[in-house]
Amino acid sequence: MHQTTNTILMIRPISFRMNEQTAVNNYFQEELELKNVEVNQLAQNEFDAFVAKLRAAGVNVIVEQDNSLDTPDSIFPNNWVSFHENGDVALYPMFAENRRKERREEILDHLEAKGFRIETIVDYTSAESDGYFLEGTGSIVLDRENRKAYCALSPRADEELFIEFCEDFEYTPVVFVANQTVDGKRLPIYHTNVMMCIAETFAVICLDCIDDKQDRKNVLKHLKQDGKDIIEISESQMAQFAGNMLQVRGKDNKRYLVMSKAAHDSLTPMQVSKITAHSDVLYSDLQTIETCGGGSARCMMAEVFLPN
Repeated sequence: MHQTTNTILMIRPISFRMNEQTAVNNYFQEELELKNVEVNQLAQNEFDAFVAKLRAAGVNVIVEQDNSLDTPDSIFPNNWVSFHENGDVALYPMFAENRRKERREEILDHLEAKGFRIETIVDYTSAESDGYFLEGTGSIVLDRENRKAYCALSPRADEELFIEFCEDFEYTPVVFVANQTVDGKRLPIYHTNVMMCIAETFAVICLDCIDDKQDRKNVLKHLKQDGKDIIEISESQMAQFAGNMLQVRGKDNKRYLVMSKAAHDSLTPMQVSKITAHSDVLYSDLQTIETCGGGSARCMMAEVFLPN
């Protein structure tokens, strides 16, 4: 099993804006004093520049166009789908009703048309009708190589559903609670991939978010067991999306840790040198997407591990 892939699926938005349905528990989102059409234009510009940077580094980026005016978060496809090396595809139950429209069968057809092989679709979406959610590799951070799955429980990450996923896909579950301070209260972070990232030989993580000492100890134990160099970030760095990173492979199998400019700018020289000891760094300005969408670079990339 590989931890990194050279192929990424990304969705170019046509109606990106702040999604009021996700803002109820995504405390990173903010309103911009701009018309929706202007917000979408800025987001498209950021998206296009980001794709160009990835492609220049030799990453195979498959871009699909959004086709609905009522899917403001379609730019974050990793929440509704994940692709696996054995040809399995998982479809996930989404918290916000308007995000459920992001799941499009023709995207899977397009991947097959490009020569990727889909064997089985594992569909968890019926859990939506019972009010249970698990938002893909937003809720689950996968260590594919060591067959471990990390999940910070939240309204968007149900424990039973997560355990079911781990049984189906043969991962060892690592469950914990990660909080952030909102108006003086400690509240669950909406997605695990905002506070941690697992790369081949290292992990970037905000341990300060894990208030429970046992939880923190357990997460650290698993990361150390698997030989990961642990690079800690602070809560204020996490607020700049420094946990929302993804390692990908570019040309000549070169590894890149991909992040936003805000994330990169928040890192200390020591943290950057720890990262670059393992991997090159690629970053892009995603300010509008981060502000209105409350997600960053990692959320925009659905890794394609399918056989071809």
